[in-house]
Amino acid sequence: MTDIISMQDPNGLVDGHPVDHHVGAEAMIQITDMNKWFGSFHVLRDINLTVHKGERIVVCGPSGSGKSTMIRCVNRLEEHQAGSIVVDGIELTEDVKKIDMIRREVGMVFQHFNLFPHLTVLENCVLSPIWVRKEPRRQAEERAMALLERVKIPEQALKYPGQLSGGQQQRVAIARALCMNPKLMLFDEPTSALDPEMIKEVLDVMVQLAESGMTMVCVTHEMGFAKTVADRVVFMDSGQVVEQAPPSEFFTNPKSDRTRLFLSQILKH
Repeated sequence: MTDIISMQDPNGLVDGHPVDHHVGAEAMIQITDMNKWFGSFHVLRDINLTVHKGERIVVCGPSGSGKSTMIRCVNRLEEHQAGSIVVDGIELTEDVKKIDMIRREVGMVFQHFNLFPHLTVLENCVLSPIWVRKEPRRQAEERAMALLERVKIPEQALKYPGQLSGGQQQRVAIARALCMNPKLMLFDEPTSALDPEMIKEVLDVMVQLAESGMTMVCVTHEMGFAKTVADRVVFMDSGQVVEQAPPSEFFTNPKSDRTRLFLSQILKH
């Protein structure tokens, strides 16, 4: 299709423009000609995407466009059937050891928190570092408390998830992911299950995380967040990457009719 835009050319250009200060940076994610089917449904079509270390990418698009499926493929929560995905130099294959290696370096925050209800906030945060990274409990707890401080809920450490608001639970989920000291953070619509008054507190934490230099890929409809922190906005529709550009260009001069239609609908709200 003529309106499908290549994610990156060999000269490190995106849509004919430099990728800001990330040109020449090592790739954290390299997706090449990736396809995925659910049965006979072709959910992802010829996806090409490069995310450089330290880059912040926002993925947007209408419901059902394949956004969440794409980022779930990055840590093998979903399996792609064609093409390749390389994360921090390791290609995702059926090799379980490679999958485990990648998952140790990739933090993921979901729409619905996914906290263990029978464990306290602190226990949720230290579980993976102790079991996966074999960290001493005291060391894991010290880092967890520092991260709960960072997301502004250290006083909730000994409570259970059910005692917290949705916004607090999502901040716990972010702290829990950070406890593994990941090289990459994936966010799958992290505010879509929250009440409006709770969205800002979670976005504030994500903005601070972005400012720290963390490599981030975030699926979201929060266009204000995209304008504030994204180096690049990627627009998907019907399982394809339709367009991508820096926020200043994406919002003011979209190239595709599908992008313009999407923005006209979402920016009304």
